This record gives sequence, C-alpha cells and structure tokens, in this order.
Amino acid sequence: MKFYNREKEIALLQEVGNRSAKIAQMTFVVGRRRIGKTRLLMKAYKANPYIYLFVGKKNESLLCEEFLDEIQRHLNLPIYGEIKSFVALFELLMLESKGKPITVIIDEFQEFFTVNPSVFSGMQKAWDLHKEESKINLLLCGSVYSMMYSIFENAKEPLFGRATQRIHVKTLDFAILKEILEDHAAGYVKDDLLTLYMVTGAVPRYLELLVQQGALSRNKILDRVVAENSLFLEEGRNVLIEEFGKEYANYFSILSLIASGKASRVEIESILEMDVGGFLNRLEKEYNLILKVRPLFAKPGGRLLKYKVTDQFLSFWFRFIYKYRSSVEAGNLGYIRDVIERDYETYSGKVLEDYFREKLKGQGRFNLIGTYWERKYQNEIDIVAVNDLEKKVLVAEVKRQKKNIKLNLLREKSKKLQERFKGYEFIFEGYSLEEM
Repeated sequence: MKFYNREKEIALLQEVGNRSAKIAQMTFVVGRRRIGKTRLLMKAYKANPYIYLFVGKKNESLLCEEFLDEIQRHLNLPIYGEIKSFVALFELLMLESKGKPITVIIDEFQEFFTVNPSVFSGMQKAWDLHKEESKINLLLCGSVYSMMYSIFENAKEPLFGRATQRIHVKTLDFAILKEILEDHAAGYVKDDLLTLYMVTGAVPRYLELLVQQGALSRNKILDRVVAENSLFLEEGRNVLIEEFGKEYANYFSILSLIASGKASRVEIESILEMDVGGFLNRLEKEYNLILKVRPLFAKPGGRLLKYKVTDQFLSFWFRFIYKYRSSVEAGNLGYIRDVIERDYETYSGKVLEDYFREKLKGQGRFNLIGTYWERKYQNEIDIVAVNDLEKKVLVAEVKRQKKNIKLNLLREKSKKLQERFKGYEFIFEGYSLEEM
C-alpha cells in the first residue's frame, strides 16, 4: 500500500532535521504499535543518510555489536577495540556529530528498560556534556506509551526535560480512509467505509493488511477479521501485553466491560467484585486508552460519568474477540462472526456517532462539543455543539438510517438545554450514513 498522508509530521521532522545542522535536537516519537512510526521517520529522511538502530530484547554487548556495524557502514569510523556499552557508543556519536550533522533513529527505545536501565542516565550525561557543539538529529521512537512518557515526562527520570521536540503519531484522518477505498475499491458504499473505520480504527498496518487481502467491503472485512489464522485475533493482546505486564488480566477485563457498554465504575466493580479506581486512573492517565465521558454541563465531580475506550480497533477487539476468547481458543470463529452480525447495527451506530463528533471538531466552528444526558440516562442526545461567539447551539441525532431520525422528539429532549441557552439560536439536525 502506498504511503498516505502525514504531510504535517513529515514537514515537522524535516524542520527538526534542519535545526539539527546548527544545534543538537532530541525528538521523542511515540504512538501505538502498527501506527507507522518507523515508516514515517524513514519517509521523512529518505533524502538524507540516517543511522537506524533497533533496540531488541537481547544482551547489551550483542546490541552494541549490531549497532557498530550499522554505524561504521554509514560513517566509516575507525573504531579500535570492542565497545560493549551503549552509552560509550552514544558518546562516540555525539563526538562525531560535532564535525558533521548526523541523523540517528533509535527504534523501540523504551526497551533499554529491559536491556540496561542505566543507559538513560548515561545518555543524559553525554547529552548535557556535548549538546552545545553537537549537530546530531536524535530521534527516539517507542510504542509502549506509558514507558516512553515516563522516560521523557517524569521529572524523576534522567532524560526529563532533554527532548527538544515531541511527536505523537496518531491514526490517519477519516478522509484518508475514503481515499484508500477510492484507490482500491471503487464503487464502495457508505457501510463499507463505516466498517473499515470501526474495525481498523484508521491504523495504517491494519488498513494495509485488508488492502493486501482485497477485503474492503463490509462483509469481507468482517469475514477476514475472524478468519482462521487472522492476525487480528491476537492483535489486541500483542499491542497491550507489554504495557500492562503481570496485571494484564484485570486491565483486559475492565476494557472488555467498557467496550461492551458496562461503562460506569459502579457497573464494572459490581461485575468484577473489586475496587477498580486505580486501574481506571492508570488506563486514562498513564496508558491513554480510555477517557471519561460526562454529559455537557455536568458537575466535574458528579456521578454522571462513564468511560470510553479511545482506540476504535481495541474497542472492537475487546467487544467481539476478547469477550468471546473461549470461542477463539476452541476454533469456533463462526460463532463470533454471528455475534458481530447480530450486534453490528447497534455497535456501528455508536461508531457513527464518534465519526460525526470528530467531524464537527475538525471543522473548528464550535468551542464546545460533546454528548448530553440527564439523570438515569434520561433525554440522551448524541451531539450538542455550542458556538458562544455566534450564540448558536447545534443539537443532533445520529442514526444509521435517515428514516429513524425524529427531530420533533429531539426538540422535546432538549428543553432543558434551551432554558440554559436562552437567546441562542438552536439548530436541530439529523446525521445518518447518507451524510458520511
């Protein structure tokens, strides 16, 4: 599959590269697995020679042996004797970059926690000592979100405050999904587009897999995801197991419940029969995998609160694959496919709501966008968007089928909102698959 989008990220990386010709730059690049971080970096610097070092889970001296081969191939450095310490290797690069600009990409950087945690303090000393004279463009890339943020944004860690740039590589824009379908599945229908978004979450690697397999229609996508030997079946586990470590079972259970609609702390604790406050806090703040959803205008500390899985693919995986993992292990994949079909309209309808909320955010027309409900989930409204400058409130209902939208009922449900925003113009709209 061709390389899509990322123009802003490439422009920023090239700007960083230009700055490094005058003074050392340290950029940390973070993003979930399969998001295309490595490919992005290689695309950005394809016109310039760069040194690429991958931190595998192996002995430090073996890593250094591999790294030396790569460094010598690019720099033709005369190196005498053995170098078995990465810090010594890093200092060598810092010294060499005083004479000429060097771009160095270190991939899966967080793995030094496993290889040798003292690497971070050693790098800090070398960086502080040589950065003023160095012309190094150092790119430290990682996919374990919690570890990468700890390395660079925890005040207790040695590399805190050393990075000169942060880049968080996110999923592709929704418009790119349309472009992919136009390139590879001319004549697609809106439900194909929604299913592609629902299943892949616009993660490049998942899109690439489906393109390669020619699975870009609604039914083919769903068939491929739960096919025998499908890479998607273990993907959620592969993405998160290193993040969570030994406590992964508790985190997985919580994420599965949230993805299945058991989204309040009270519901989760009643099912798991344990206190989940700490787990929820870490999932939100350390792992960036869930967010709190409150109805607009609710009190910050109030009980009107539910949680949502932020990653569309992981939400789908926990809802339909992890939840029925016994069927996966038994090889009864047809059962899971039947469950997906049974729940498709309801589940994809929620994804459609996400799509329209994100679309409105991208338009920049409103200073406040969210959802709304009153106590006991009364008068629930899919989208409320406020423009205080123009004194306008958009109230919208989202349904897969346009015929199911009831604007008169929507006006009734918004009576308290209208009292709150007296003097504002209220606009009532309905969004369906047709408006995608």
